[in-house]
Amino acid sequence: MSPESALLTPPHPWQAAIVDLDGTMVDTLGDFELALNRSLAELDLPPVDRAFIEHTVGKGSAHLLRSTLAHVQADAQHYEALWTAYQRHYLAINGQASAVYPGVKEGLTRLREAGLRLACLTNKPTAFAKPLLQAKGLDGFFSHVFGGDAFERTKPDPLPLRKTCEALGSTPAFTLMVGDSSNDARAARAAGCPVVLMAYGYNHGEPPESAQPDAVLARLDDLDLRALRPHGG
Repeated sequence: MSPESALLTPPHPWQAAIVDLDGTMVDTLGDFELALNRSLAELDLPPVDRAFIEHTVGKGSAHLLRSTLAHVQADAQHYEALWTAYQRHYLAINGQASAVYPGVKEGLTRLREAGLRLACLTNKPTAFAKPLLQAKGLDGFFSHVFGGDAFERTKPDPLPLRKTCEALGSTPAFTLMVGDSSNDARAARAAGCPVVLMAYGYNHGEPPESAQPDAVLARLDDLDLRALRPHGG
């Protein structure tokens, strides 16, 4: 792709971009699969397959673990033990079985060169998110990294986006949300942020178009700021 056909430097109306992590910047299914199944084995519980994980991730670790216990027909009383094991195993393998999607670094570079302030907002725990970004060479793009434990509520609630806009010093209508799922789209709509979704990623088995984003992208470096309108702009 030529520079002329992608993100260009100002003039443009955009102030900032908020970027999701799992399924948007990094394919982390391998990490989830390793950590979750090692944790289940530690509790003598059966493993889950990758398809289940792909349809379940995105709403935070607590949702993933509770859904997993229900899926393997285990008693909910195992939750605390599974949480403890999962924290340990995930931190040990974080990033080892994951990969940055093609076009992500180029897209982030163009966003930054276009003058946008960038924040990473994920439902992944902050203690998992920051080391992963560092391991993949993405941490330097972001002035702020907020995990699922950073605020009182998580996406799809709009609160995390509103708080992230406050941290960035940006107006929601001129702050672009970049994600991969209906969680990102719903949160963005409620917060007043325009939203684009990646064609890949983890959208609970549904096509990203069903969330009615402003655009669906095959790669992050396909994003053209001129083709998008701020909400109310």
